[in-house]
Amino acid sequence: MHKLYVAANVPEAYIVLNMLARAGIEARVLNEHAAGGMGELPFTHTYPEVWIDEDADRKLAARILADYQQRPPATGSVRCRQCNAENPGDFEICWQCGGAVSG
Repeated sequence: MHKLYVAANVPEAYIVLNMLARAGIEARVLNEHAAGGMGELPFTHTYPEVWIDEDADRKLAARILADYQQRPPATGSVRCRQCNAENPGDFEICWQCGGAVSG
């Protein structure tokens, strides 16, 4: 196993995890429940971490992570093509029906 990324929060860790999964990379989130230990543990040890299972996936995982980190922050909103629900600008899948959103 190899630590790929230290996320600011659990949702961000799962965004990275899902991007890796779409590329066929086995990964896991560690420390997702460690925030409760803050105060007892150094705060830097409580951040969620994304670890990849296979060292052979390191280069591809690093490229995926670099693409994610270079994205500009999302602003505004997007509409679902299926149900027309409004979603935050960085969503690719509708929160309401799971359909594709348009930017």
